[in-house]
Amino acid sequence: MTTVLIVEDEPTPREFLEKILMELEYEVVVAENLVGALKEIESESVDVVVLDVNLPDGSGLGLLEQLNLERPSMPVIVLTGYGDIDMAVEAMHLGAADFMAKPVDTQRLQKSLTRSAAQVALHRELDHLRSQQFAKFDWVPSQAESMRPVVELIERAAPTNANVLLIGETGSGKELVAKAVYDLSPRSGKAFMPLNCATLPDHLVESELFGHEPNAFTGAAPKRKKGIIESVDGGTLFLDEISTLKPEVQTKLLRTLEERTIRRVGGTKDIKVDIRLIAASNQNLEEMLAEGTFRPDLYYRLNVIEIQLPPLRERSVDIPAFAGAFVRRISAENGKNIQSIHPRALEALQAFQWPGNIRQLRNAIEHAVLFCDGDEIKIGHLPAILHSYANTPAQILQPLTD
Repeated sequence: MTTVLIVEDEPTPREFLEKILMELEYEVVVAENLVGALKEIESESVDVVVLDVNLPDGSGLGLLEQLNLERPSMPVIVLTGYGDIDMAVEAMHLGAADFMAKPVDTQRLQKSLTRSAAQVALHRELDHLRSQQFAKFDWVPSQAESMRPVVELIERAAPTNANVLLIGETGSGKELVAKAVYDLSPRSGKAFMPLNCATLPDHLVESELFGHEPNAFTGAAPKRKKGIIESVDGGTLFLDEISTLKPEVQTKLLRTLEERTIRRVGGTKDIKVDIRLIAASNQNLEEMLAEGTFRPDLYYRLNVIEIQLPPLRERSVDIPAFAGAFVRRISAENGKNIQSIHPRALEALQAFQWPGNIRQLRNAIEHAVLFCDGDEIKIGHLPAILHSYANTPAQILQPLTD
């Protein structure tokens, strides 16, 4: 839970803010002056600061400047009773996440706190990844309600040998889920082979999957070739875009699943295999059944456990964690040390609809990393399509009360 420090010397607005934040389910601590604020911040329990400018022992802008130097990842929302535009500009230059005049507009405060909490989550994820020294990015724990059934199904499916069917839009993370099922399964020490069926030429699909005998068809190698299924014996095979398989290959795959054997192209001998199959499709397989383009018996054999992945636009709460993981990995790969994402850039990432899902998000972060020469990704580093999804500086500095 995000902890917010309210620094306000006047009892009425302080108690009002405390009541509002607690209703929004934030942990709240309070301080009446700069000395008390520093004491709370040094306790390492504070994530976000809501800071009044005029305090009994000095200006809140001095504390803002200090925090910007010593704790640049801590969002600070500045409050003032004067609504002075020059003070607002100075606060933003000193690193304030937002600036608002009193009396505070509660809806605007809620939006600002939501952005700040997302920034805190991003830094927590980056710190976690650094502390674990992950060699690569595989899986980000989800905070989205829509992912809860997905996680439960992964945990239920993993210990079994049941076939799994993953349904979701392109780029929604189906291979990540397949890998998570594999990592938690008894086969985790064996082979894991991902294969996108759509990338195989039609005339080679059968040979690639099942292998072939010498000179079995025109253009075949003069030596026996072991197929992918045979190579993965004992492990897990992940077939993405399985809807693209030709009917004859569907028939042969069904036979393999039912009899646990394969027969190479041009061969006469059945070879026993022991694989677990995880299949995925971004097409509606039930519609394909009705159209007669996908075998019903293969569909039911594949669909022992079905996991439907929500698109990224339905789980924007996870974007800070994904972005943090991608920033850490991609910046390391490119010899950079990017530490953070500016709140406006993070806001744009969460507001965009991501038709290409997680894959598109990764590409956007890679673009930003390559164009970022400092230690923080800003809105200008992101692809141009995202720029209009963040508040403009003028909007940030306008008076916030009607």
